[in-house]
Amino acid sequence: MSARLFSPFHLKSITLKNRIVVSPMCQYSSLDGFANDWHLVHLGSRAVGGAGLIIAEATAVSPEGRISPDDLGIYLDDHIEKLKQITTFISEQGSVPGIQLAHAGRKASTHPAWKGRGQIPESQGGWKTLAPSAIAFNEADEAPKEMSLNDIQTLIKDFASAATRSLNAGFKVIELHAAHGYLIHQFLSPLSNKRTDAYGGTFENRIRLLMEIVDAVRKAWPDELPLIVRISATDWAEQGWNIEESVKLAHLLLKKGIDLIDVSTGGLVPYQKIDVKPLYQVPFAAEIKLLAGIPTGAVGLITTPTEAENILQSGQADLIFLAREFLRDPYFPIHAAAELGEQIVWPVQYERAKPHKS
Repeated sequence: MSARLFSPFHLKSITLKNRIVVSPMCQYSSLDGFANDWHLVHLGSRAVGGAGLIIAEATAVSPEGRISPDDLGIYLDDHIEKLKQITTFISEQGSVPGIQLAHAGRKASTHPAWKGRGQIPESQGGWKTLAPSAIAFNEADEAPKEMSLNDIQTLIKDFASAATRSLNAGFKVIELHAAHGYLIHQFLSPLSNKRTDAYGGTFENRIRLLMEIVDAVRKAWPDELPLIVRISATDWAEQGWNIEESVKLAHLLLKKGIDLIDVSTGGLVPYQKIDVKPLYQVPFAAEIKLLAGIPTGAVGLITTPTEAENILQSGQADLIFLAREFLRDPYFPIHAAAELGEQIVWPVQYERAKPHKS
C-alpha cells in the first residue's frame, strides 16, 4: 500500500504533491520587516527537500503587530520584492508557497530569544502593544492599550492589505494566525477578552473579529486560492477557550469558505498546564475533523515518518505540519520517503546521490 504521506492533497485550485507542510517558524532575522537571503535559503532548502507546502513564518500585517523588532512583515509594498524571489524559487522546486498573516497583540514588542527576555520597553525601542483588553500577558509587562473600534477597523484593513501584497508576492496559500496567544486568539479567549461591546462577552462576539478578518481577506484573495486558519484548540487553562468552542468555530469557518484548520494549542497565558508528549495535539485535530467536517492539519512533536503516516492512515488529520523536525532536517520528505518505501522525485541536481535498487 502506498504511503498516504506522499499522496497528493487538493486545496481549491492548488494541488500539494504530498501531505508534508513546513509549519511557520519565526526566524527573527529581518530588519524593518524585510525578508533577506536568510529567508530565501531557509525556506528554499525545505522546498529542495521536497515539502508539499511551505508556510513562511508569522508575518506581521502592521509594524506594531510584530512579535519582535526582527520579525518578518508585509505591511509595506517594498516588502514584496524579496518575498517574490522566495516564492518563485519555492514554486520552481514543485512546492507551494504559503504565508501566515499575523498580529501579535499584547505579545508584541519582545526580545528574540537569543537577544534577551521579555518585553522591550518603549524607552528601549519597543512600542505600545494592542489587545482586546488592557491585560498584560506577564505581570512584568506594561499593560497593552485596549483597542478602540477604530483600531479594530484599521486592523481588519491591515489584514486585507496584507492579503493583496501576499498575492502580488506570489504566495498561493494564506494562513490566518488565530493561535498561540496572539491578537486574534486574545479576542477568542475569555481569559484575555473582557470587553463589553460587540467584540467581547459571548462566543459570537469573541469570534467576531476573526470572522470579519476572514470576510475582508476573502474579498482581497482570489476565490480559487486556499485560505486556512491556525487556532489553539484549547488554552490549557480553566475558564479559557476550549475544544468545544473550537469545534463550533470550525463549523462556522467551514461555512465561511475556510479550507482547512491548522490545529495547535496553548500560548495564551503563562500559567497554562500542558501535558507535553509526542503527538499530544493530534487528538484535537481529529476531533475537529470528525465533528466539524473540515479538513485539518496536525501539529506538535510529530518527529518520525511512521508517526505522520499513522495519523493520516487513521483519519485523524489531512496534513502533517512540522516545525522543529524541519529545523533538524530540511530534507525530511526525502528521508521519510526512503523509510516508507516510496519513490519520489529528487531535484535533478541531486539525482546522482539517489539510492538505486540493485
